[in-house]
Amino acid sequence: MVDLLEELLNAFGVSGSEANIRKIIIREIKKYVHDIHVDKSGNLIAHKKGKRPKVMLAAHMDEVGLIVKNIDPHGRVFFSVIGGIDPLALICQRVSVETTKGLVFGVITIDDMSNAFNIEVKPKLSDLYVDTGLTQKELIKIGVQTGDYIYFKRKTIKLGTNDLLSGKALDDRVGCYILLQLAKKLKQIKNEVYLTFTVQEEIGLYGAKTSAYTIDPDWAIAVDVTNADDYAPDATIRMSKGPSITIKDAEMLGNHEINQWIMKLCKKHRIPLQLDVSDFGTTDALNIAVSKKGVPATAMTVPVRNLHTTIGIVDRNDINYAVKLLYLLLKNPPKLKL
Repeated sequence: MVDLLEELLNAFGVSGSEANIRKIIIREIKKYVHDIHVDKSGNLIAHKKGKRPKVMLAAHMDEVGLIVKNIDPHGRVFFSVIGGIDPLALICQRVSVETTKGLVFGVITIDDMSNAFNIEVKPKLSDLYVDTGLTQKELIKIGVQTGDYIYFKRKTIKLGTNDLLSGKALDDRVGCYILLQLAKKLKQIKNEVYLTFTVQEEIGLYGAKTSAYTIDPDWAIAVDVTNADDYAPDATIRMSKGPSITIKDAEMLGNHEINQWIMKLCKKHRIPLQLDVSDFGTTDALNIAVSKKGVPATAMTVPVRNLHTTIGIVDRNDINYAVKLLYLLLKNPPKLKL
């Protein structure tokens, strides 16, 4: 039986095409909140009534993916990436092209592999294409065209002691799953809470910008994943060592007061916590923090190996600790001075 986390990971939902994920979340969350709103951008905002402070927790529904750029006379389907993906992570992937007439299956390859089975230099993105086995004329006839989404076909697998799960779209279906688990505990929370599932994070944090403007929270947490570099000699974030909070990433500083409060809660309740100081990436917390007159915000993240690939690895124990920590944070909200 596929559990909810695996269902979320296996579902297709590239930036700008999050409807499949939204349906799953609505099905799971509707009995735990007072109302649900889908805005014009496609953000799903689940509202639980309560007293101040008004809290926003955000996780993005979209995953990285591909989009059809053009089809050459040989039937090679060239593409553009949606989000940050290394070309090496794309070679040999099985994919499906979503057309108005249905799915067309294919594999990602390059001429060096197809012609000589030898790759001597790292390929550029422009070298890669989808081979469907069909000609340009056949592809056009069955509806493949510029702008069609291309999804990765990869099911989750369990690794090690079954606490580890590997698959695609960990960024950020893990965060969506955490918020869905937290929703089950909302009856015990007195504060007003907005569980927000955002769109188009991977290409510009757009959903966070519009949803934060609508909600206008008193403070907020982006719930996401971060890169686990635990195999590096100078590792800073390790899988299976608990969630982390963003002290600094490439674009923002996490709110100091919220971070300090989280550290105190973790120490009191013996929850493992890692502190993330990074020059890599950013999260929805950035656009939330600069919404309207400003919002105190930080990010709580779960370490993931092989980020933005179809073989990401996450530890369910890290996820469970994140759920526990967020629950404690809502039960014991920080008293911010600003």
